[in-house]
Amino acid sequence: MDEPVLLYVSSSSSCALIFQGKQKKTRKYAVMKRRLNLRDPRIKEKDRAASQKKKLKDPSTIKEREVPQVPSCLFFQYNTNLGPPYYILVDTNFINFSIKAKLDLVQSMMDCLYAKCVPCITDCVMAELEKLGQKYRVALRIAKDPTFERLPCTHQGTYADDCLVQRVTQHKCYIVATVDRDLKRRIRKIPGVPIMYISNHRYNIERMPDDYGAPRF
Repeated sequence: MDEPVLLYVSSSSSCALIFQGKQKKTRKYAVMKRRLNLRDPRIKEKDRAASQKKKLKDPSTIKEREVPQVPSCLFFQYNTNLGPPYYILVDTNFINFSIKAKLDLVQSMMDCLYAKCVPCITDCVMAELEKLGQKYRVALRIAKDPTFERLPCTHQGTYADDCLVQRVTQHKCYIVATVDRDLKRRIRKIPGVPIMYISNHRYNIERMPDDYGAPRF
């Protein structure tokens, strides 16, 4: 680093002290190097980017669009696969709330739908009841009743909501019995699948065709 130099300038009236040194230049940080556009006139013809020409659409061509595949059992929102005897997929919370409301599952289902009902329970729901422990032993005993039809699961994990949604999406012959809001919101997005829930100490049905089941309250 250069040392500053002191200069004395004499004059007739006064003497001035001048400080002389090397001027520091601040370094610029985060300065980006500018790149030329590939269409810049300074670039040679062979190195330039090819200009994209817009293709004119032929108005006479047929427009193709993807239409989601709808099951053949659905006639608009009417599910022709539904009919007595009704197969009802039971959720974990539905059994627990039925015990709290002192409702018999099979009899209350028949009172709601005015027909024979077959409650179905998957391996995921059974595994959830077993994980809940001694507090829900009554619900586990009801789920192991021979009147319940056991549905085997082939997927990994024990998350029952995903299992029920996947099963109902593939097979439209089930009614889902649940009191879970999130599961009900997911089932409502699937057309043709009714939902059974508990209200006013009785079972009620939602999204059921008018020709079937008890009246909605």
